[in-house]
Amino acid sequence: MDAKLLELLVCPITKGPLRYDRERQELVSRSARLAYPVRDGIPVLLENEARALEDEEIEGSS
Repeated sequence: MDAKLLELLVCPITKGPLRYDRERQELVSRSARLAYPVRDGIPVLLENEARALEDEEIEGSS
């Protein structure tokens, strides 16, 4: 994921920052408690495509 692109992207729901999880290929929004997939290097910032985060994932990503 390009660092410059990541600086420009925000969560479409909360407008908050996103954190890139390279291992899972996801953009994580702690405020929305969602993880958006990155497919073939392209972020899919659609709520219906996002995965809900578990409590452990929220607490562990501090």
